[in-house]
Amino acid sequence: MIRKLRSGEYRLYSRKVNPKTGKRRNLGTFKSRAAAEKHERDVQYFKRH
Repeated sequence: MIRKLRSGEYRLYSRKVNPKTGKRRNLGTFKSRAAAEKHERDVQYFKRH
């Protein structure tokens, strides 16, 4: 899940809510949406390999 921040950067959050905190885990902040989308694909790949 990618959200745009006020600073203009994009932050990648986990798809599921962390039960301990009740919020989504921050998986990184990126300058462009394309970079965030690429990292999200990488994360999904490593979850299965």
